[in-house]
Amino acid sequence: MQTAIPCSLMRGGTSKGLFFLADQLPDDQAIRNNILLAAMGSPDDRQIDGLGGAHPLTSKIAIVKASIHPDADVDYLFLQVSVDQALVSDSQNCGNMLAGVGPFAIEQGLISANEDKTNVRIHMVNSGGIAIAQVQTPGGKVEYSGDARIDGVPGTAAPVLIEFLDIAGSSCGHLLPTGNLIDHIDGIDVTCIDNGMPVVLIRAKDLGKTGYETPQELEADEQLKQRIESIRLQLGEAMNLGDVSQKTVPKMSLIAEPLHNGAITTRTFIPHRVHEAIGVLGAASVATACILPGTVAESLANIKPDNSVHMLDIEHPIGFFSVEIELDKSSTQPDIKRVSLLRTARLLMRGDVLIPDELNQAIKRD
Repeated sequence: MQTAIPCSLMRGGTSKGLFFLADQLPDDQAIRNNILLAAMGSPDDRQIDGLGGAHPLTSKIAIVKASIHPDADVDYLFLQVSVDQALVSDSQNCGNMLAGVGPFAIEQGLISANEDKTNVRIHMVNSGGIAIAQVQTPGGKVEYSGDARIDGVPGTAAPVLIEFLDIAGSSCGHLLPTGNLIDHIDGIDVTCIDNGMPVVLIRAKDLGKTGYETPQELEADEQLKQRIESIRLQLGEAMNLGDVSQKTVPKMSLIAEPLHNGAITTRTFIPHRVHEAIGVLGAASVATACILPGTVAESLANIKPDNSVHMLDIEHPIGFFSVEIELDKSSTQPDIKRVSLLRTARLLMRGDVLIPDELNQAIKRD
């Protein structure tokens, strides 16, 4: 018989994936990863034999448990399941799936809900950072309906407000991992930054592009993709990420002047497909680069340089992503005090994912 493992299918922001309680999965990582590959139907371009949606944005996993961290209520481990490879990666956070962690934790009884709104303190295991998600809980139950709208998701839903604390350098060790505002590589200027997500920013025009191409147009340009991947692989070591050939970081963001009165225009490789929008923490890193004098983004960005609190609309292929950043201007070094943003989430399904017979014995042994 197949093995049934309880889980929930949730949309978090502009991503979608499976949410598991940690104690429902084996402790052995190799066995766990094989289960998750089977659950998603990887490796297969269509993920036809699993629950994945044949795209990196719909092939994601959140594993949640009660936390022993003194500043957190729950632990959240994010895993990216490759669509076409037998690969499960924990090398990055996902801020979109993060939007579903608070509602999931409440639904599963990991924390008690308040009568109006419930703040869920989330320890992001991948990077060690803390996020606080404000979940709407009228009457002590999670509310998914509401008036909040985010680009990339049809309709409206209840807002999930997320505040990130001390996420600068969470993956690379420093906000500017190379120690430089600009690095020169393969004849072009780049800015390497990590304010929650390692990102390499490149002026689109330096690669012969406008920055306003569709994701499909960029993905069809094999020469461009090879050049971007070469830059990414070279910068992995410099960003303290090691060999990134089998990792999904750093993300590569082509930038251009804004078209629609936002702060900047982006096209983001994640790292081999092009994001239909932009990731939550990727947007935070791009927004941070916009307000730091001397980066490749700063000269293109439409911002008010004298503000200490910036609300930046990061333009992406299907709209905007708004990021609020508070900068400590009294510090001699770049010091990001706070990053806040708006997401939504929805519980789509809960039940059991069925794992094929050939994995049964391994699961039982664990």
